[in-house]
Amino acid sequence: MVETETLNKVLWKIPNVLCLLGSRAGDEWNGMTESWVTQVAMEPVLVAASVDKKAVTNRLIREGGAFSVNLWPRSDTRVFVKFSKPAVKEGMTLNGRPIREGLTGVPIFEEAAAFIECRLDRTIDCGTHDLFLGEVVDAGFGPGGDEVEVARMEDTRMKYGGVRRGGH
Repeated sequence: MVETETLNKVLWKIPNVLCLLGSRAGDEWNGMTESWVTQVAMEPVLVAASVDKKAVTNRLIREGGAFSVNLWPRSDTRVFVKFSKPAVKEGMTLNGRPIREGLTGVPIFEEAAAFIECRLDRTIDCGTHDLFLGEVVDAGFGPGGDEVEVARMEDTRMKYGGVRRGGH
């Protein structure tokens, strides 16, 4: 059996985008730092996001039936620290970052390098996490257009994944 430390280090080598996952159910809005996101189908265009079952975002996606993937500029990774806990909504901001309401009602971050908005297609139980498959209903670029490089986990000292430890 592989040692936990080795397994963690190997799994942390898998390239992951770092983004903000937007969710909403009724009057409750949230943004969450997320690294387990990928496209999984072309027809229909489906994007998958894996979210811890204990996270507020998990409940909001289930209840609201939608989510947004907000890719962030590589030059501004400090934002991810503020969204490691449930966000505070004031007016049309989450944790002080401007948002707008997407087609499905979920928050789209105005400062995102790009966004993908998804209507929940199905949910797959994956043990500690649920895998949300969302059909893309909207997408676009933010300030700087399609030339802005997006943040990846390797741009920070953050680590997520591997085996369960501490709070995970």
